[in-house]
Amino acid sequence: MAEKTIRLTTAQALVRWLTQQATEIDSVRVPLFAGVFAIFGHGNVTCLSEALETVQDSLPTWRGQNEQSMALAAIGFAKAKRRRQIMIATSSIGPGALNMMTAAGTAHANRLPVLLIAGDTFTNRLPDPVLQQVEHFNNPTITVNDGFKAVTRYWDRITHPAQVITSLPQAVATMLDPADCGPAFIALPQDTQEIAFDYPASFFEPRLWSVPRPRPDRKRLAEAAALLKTAEKPLIISGGGVRYSLAEEAVAEFAVKRGVPIVETMAGKGGVTHYHPAHAGPIGIIGSTSANTLAAEADVILAIGTRLQDFTTGSWTAFSPHAQFISINAARFDAVKHCALSVAGDALETVTELDAALGEWRADPAYMARAQALFREWDALLDTHQAPNNQPVPTYAQVVHAANQAAGENDTLISAAGGLPGEVAKGWRVKAPNTFDLEFGFSCMGYEIPAGWGHAMANSGPGGLGGTPIVMVGDGTYLMMNSDIYSTVLSGHKIIVIVCDNGGFAVINRLQQAKGVPGFNNLLADCRVRSPSEPLHVDFARHAEAMGAEARHCASLAELVAALEWAKETDRTTVLSIATDAYAWVPGDADWDVGVPEVSTRETVRKARQQQQEIRARQRVGV
Repeated sequence: MAEKTIRLTTAQALVRWLTQQATEIDSVRVPLFAGVFAIFGHGNVTCLSEALETVQDSLPTWRGQNEQSMALAAIGFAKAKRRRQIMIATSSIGPGALNMMTAAGTAHANRLPVLLIAGDTFTNRLPDPVLQQVEHFNNPTITVNDGFKAVTRYWDRITHPAQVITSLPQAVATMLDPADCGPAFIALPQDTQEIAFDYPASFFEPRLWSVPRPRPDRKRLAEAAALLKTAEKPLIISGGGVRYSLAEEAVAEFAVKRGVPIVETMAGKGGVTHYHPAHAGPIGIIGSTSANTLAAEADVILAIGTRLQDFTTGSWTAFSPHAQFISINAARFDAVKHCALSVAGDALETVTELDAALGEWRADPAYMARAQALFREWDALLDTHQAPNNQPVPTYAQVVHAANQAAGENDTLISAAGGLPGEVAKGWRVKAPNTFDLEFGFSCMGYEIPAGWGHAMANSGPGGLGGTPIVMVGDGTYLMMNSDIYSTVLSGHKIIVIVCDNGGFAVINRLQQAKGVPGFNNLLADCRVRSPSEPLHVDFARHAEAMGAEARHCASLAELVAALEWAKETDRTTVLSIATDAYAWVPGDADWDVGVPEVSTRETVRKARQQQQEIRARQRVGV
C-alpha cells in the first residue's frame, strides 16, 4: 500500500514541517521554533508569507524594521534560551538577504543557532535579470545568497520541492549539535517556492529534538586527571560553552570541591554569581586584575567551553610560557587549540566524569585563599572607580554601577561593542546565573537593542527568567541601530535602554591614541563637521519618544538613579540617556596584539611600535 501523501507547495511544506518540531525546556515540551522575524519583499511575500499566515497561531510572525536587527534579535533569543529553542529570520532577495549577513557572522562566531531563510532568483532563469539580482558574468549559478557560505554552519539552496525532506532535518541537527552549532541558511528561489509536490505524510509527523551530550574519550579524560593532579596553582577558565551545556552548577561545585578558582570569559560571565566563593573575576583584555594575576601564575589551566580568543588570552600573553592547558570543549576544533590536552565532550558530562577520576585530589587551600584575597582587592578597586564623585560628567563605571544597583535579581544586562563591554565585564556584579549577555565574540555594534527584544521574548515560558532586559549602549551604537525600540513598542516586549553619550566612538579613540595616532574621526569633536560651533549631540530621549517609547535625559547620576526606578514601573520600553566621560576607564586590562605601523614620522607611533614588539615577544607560540 502506497504511503499517504500531502500535496503542498515548497513554501507550505517548509512551514508545516517547522511547526511540527518540538524540544523540551525544564521538562516542558515546547515548539523548537518559537517564531519568525520577517520583512517581506518580492522574494518571499507571495509564497512564504502565504504559508506563514496560515500558521500564525502556532508559529507567530513578528514584523522587523531591519533585516540585520531582526536576525540579531533571533540571536539574543537563542542566547537567552541557551541554544534550546530557535527563532527564524526571513528576508526577500538582494539587499534584504545581505542585511542578514552581519547577523549570520555574529551567530557563527558565537556558536549560536538561528535559521535564516531568504528569497532567491528564479532557477529557470527565464525572467533574468530580476529586480535586485546581482549577475556574475562567468557563473550564472551565483547569487548574493552564496555569500552566506562564509558565515553559516549549514547552507542550502532548494531547487526542487523534494529537497526540503532531506535538507531541513540536517539544518536542525547542525543548529542543535554542540560541536557544530551555528546559523543555518536556506535559499528559496521564487519559482521553487510556488511549486506543488506530493510530500509523504510521515515527513510532517511531530518530532521531539534534544541537544546531544557527547561523552569524553576515557583515555583523554584519564590524561587530563593525571595532569590536573600535578598542579600547584590550577585555574578554571569558564566559557560560554559551560552555560550552553547547562553546566554552571556542576562547574561551580567542582571548583569549590577541588579548590580551583574560576575566572570567566565574556561569554562565560554569569555562569556563577559575582560573590560565588570560587569566582575570581573576568579574565583577559577587558578582565580584572585578580583574574589576570592568577592567569600569569597558573601552572595548569582547565579551559571549559571556551574557544580561547585573543580577548580571553591577552593575545596569548596572559599566561606563563610553562603553563599547561587542558581544554574541555564539545567542538574538537576549539579543544585542540594551542597544543592543549584536548578533551572533546559536553561540558556537563566531562566535568562530572573528571571529578570522579580525581579521587581525593584537592588543590592547596592556600591557593584558593590567595584567589579570594585578590578578588576582594579587585572588588574594592571597583568600589573606588564606581563611587560618585564631584566630576561634572560621570564615568561609564559609575553609570554601570547605578544600573547594576537598580537591576532586579532576574534582570538581564545586555551589551556588545564600544567601551561598555570592558566596563560591564569588569564592573557588573552578577546577581543570578545567566543574567548577563555580552556579545563580544563578534563585537557587533547594533546587537544590543535587537538582542534586548529577543531576550524579552524569551523571558516568558519555560526556562525564561521573567526579568526585564537592561540594554546598555553608547551613542555610536545607538545611532547605528535603534529601530527595534519601535519593534518592542509595537510587540509589547519591554526593555530598558541606557544610552551613554560620550560624544562618538570613545573606546576606539582610546586605542587610536594609545598607539600614537592623534584623535581622528572617532569622537565627534575630531570629525569633519559643517561647523564646530553647532551642537554635535543627538537628543536621544526625544528620538526614542518619537518611536513610542518612554524616555528621559538624565543630567546627573542622581537623576539616573531616580529615572531607573521610574523605568522599572513603566508599561513599555523606556530609554534613558546620560552624558558620560570619554576618557575614564576601569583598569585591569591585559595586553592586546594589534597592528602598529613599522615606520612612521611620529615619535608617538614609533614608541607604540616598540611597545607592541615587547608584547609580541611575550606571546606563547606553538606551545
